[in-house]
Amino acid sequence: MMLVHRSTVLAALLALSGTNCNAFSSSTHQNQNNNHRITTTTQLHSTIPAPGSVTSSLTPPSSIDSSSTSDLFDTRVQKTYGRYPITFVSGSGSTLTDENGKTYLDFVSGIATCALGHNNPSLTKAVCDQMGQLHHVSNLYYTPGQGLLAAWLC
Repeated sequence: MMLVHRSTVLAALLALSGTNCNAFSSSTHQNQNNNHRITTTTQLHSTIPAPGSVTSSLTPPSSIDSSSTSDLFDTRVQKTYGRYPITFVSGSGSTLTDENGKTYLDFVSGIATCALGHNNPSLTKAVCDQMGQLHHVSNLYYTPGQGLLAAWLC
């Protein structure tokens, strides 16, 4: 069984802090066959650059040629689904509109994720209001909305 010392965790945190520091990690474990204690020391180097030192050559999405959405998908997206040759660009209620302006009745409803319809004003307001307060908090903590939802469901 491997024992991890607090110094190992501290060294890892220092290495990840983004500062220019070197840290040492030390771990000790007992060899079960001949009962020898083995100590390993590893030098950790920060792999996270200091804030403000990162430069990026990424092209922002607004600069990518989007004239053919299907070509973007064919060259950049994993082919986990067979797709129909239709590109939807907007929706309202249960109606979808493709890139050519043709409208369709959405019988799939986003496979049950759009049951309230596309561009639903009440849902849009509720999501925007929530995003203005909290986007996501781990289940390790309490949030009022989660408690209220649980009470409402039960």
